[in-house]
Amino acid sequence: MNTKPFTTGLSGNAVMITRVADRQWHALHDDLVVGRGHAQHRADGRLFVSIDAWHDVIFDRLAAAMVAALPAPLHTVVDEADAELTAGWRRAGFTVRRREWEYTVPTDPRVTGLDAVLPPPGVTIVPAGQADETLLRAVDRAIRDEVEASTGWQSMPAEVIPLPEGDTVVDPTKYAVAAAPDRYLGLIRVTAIRPRIGLLAVRAGERRRGIARALLAQALGTLHRSGAAEAWTEVQESNQAATALFESIGARPTSSNLELVR
Repeated sequence: MNTKPFTTGLSGNAVMITRVADRQWHALHDDLVVGRGHAQHRADGRLFVSIDAWHDVIFDRLAAAMVAALPAPLHTVVDEADAELTAGWRRAGFTVRRREWEYTVPTDPRVTGLDAVLPPPGVTIVPAGQADETLLRAVDRAIRDEVEASTGWQSMPAEVIPLPEGDTVVDPTKYAVAAAPDRYLGLIRVTAIRPRIGLLAVRAGERRRGIARALLAQALGTLHRSGAAEAWTEVQESNQAATALFESIGARPTSSNLELVR
């Protein structure tokens, strides 16, 4: 346990920054928790930090303690509309790495224009829950290797997913796939609690054939039939192809997140 006392104008009493666990910190004022800090490794290995504090001075002290104790690089994600939180991380030495837009995506095929969309010849869309797990894991790994060799998998939207090392398929039942006779060519992952498109990807050599649009048509159509009027997803600002695809089916940007790094 690491404790660092300091004096602030908060009732003139000492505030204690305490490391209560390996990756958790508390700020205490008169034995009351007035701030919390947390660090967590994400599925891609990056270390993300977060702070919830009542005052700027508490935020700054927690940030200083965490930065001193944790290995660089450190990452965090903030709602771009939260100027105060963004300013706090900037004071701690973090800079903007990228921007992600959150989109609301309609599911009604009459709105999306996907009602008549079919996969290209020789390709079949296998609905979620029916994919061969071995072939699913093979296409997931192939696509990840292709992305890593180009822009890097860290360019994809970051997700907090507690996966065993080396296992990147979260739940095979959540994936629909585009299938050729001998292998899978692309995949889409959709969660249903709050309908969310967590991943949409196609092998590099199979792009620009309409496979991604066919996968969207199947996934969104399924959500629509289940009663969900819309889904949501995140798209990195620099990913022009994904932005064009989602906006072409009526998706609307509703907010933006900033990923910052120190």
